[in-house]
Amino acid sequence: MDNPVPPRAAGPGPRRRDRHGRGMRGPIAPPQVPLAASRAEAFADLVQDSVERLERRWPQLADIDFLVLEVPRLDGPGEAWNDEAVPLGGTVPSREGRPARVIIYRRPVEIRTKGRDERAALVHEVVVEQVAELLGLTPETVDPRYGED
Repeated sequence: MDNPVPPRAAGPGPRRRDRHGRGMRGPIAPPQVPLAASRAEAFADLVQDSVERLERRWPQLADIDFLVLEVPRLDGPGEAWNDEAVPLGGTVPSREGRPARVIIYRRPVEIRTKGRDERAALVHEVVVEQVAELLGLTPETVDPRYGED
């Protein structure tokens, strides 16, 4: 018997769906939508927004590295946690040609906040406090709106 329709050859790329229309599909949200950003990326954006806000007033902050770490580390092997509160941020002064660093700890900040607005406010407070410590100033000097709700 003659077969008028030749079988379709497999294409050069990976097969995205099976013959029933099921299988892999596109992403749930396009990359520019906030849903597509991970929690870590959204948190890093909050830190960057806070730093940019402060850099307008303090241009010397361009020489400081701002880092986001998940949780604070213990300093030495075998060192145990103490009864003090878990830090939300920290500073590392400049030394041997390396710039000063301000570190914000993501998980402790996220645990203490409920929503994005509250998280953004706490991130900004922590950034202001750490910059003030690094510059040897009061937080109110670094940001006059510090402490306002």
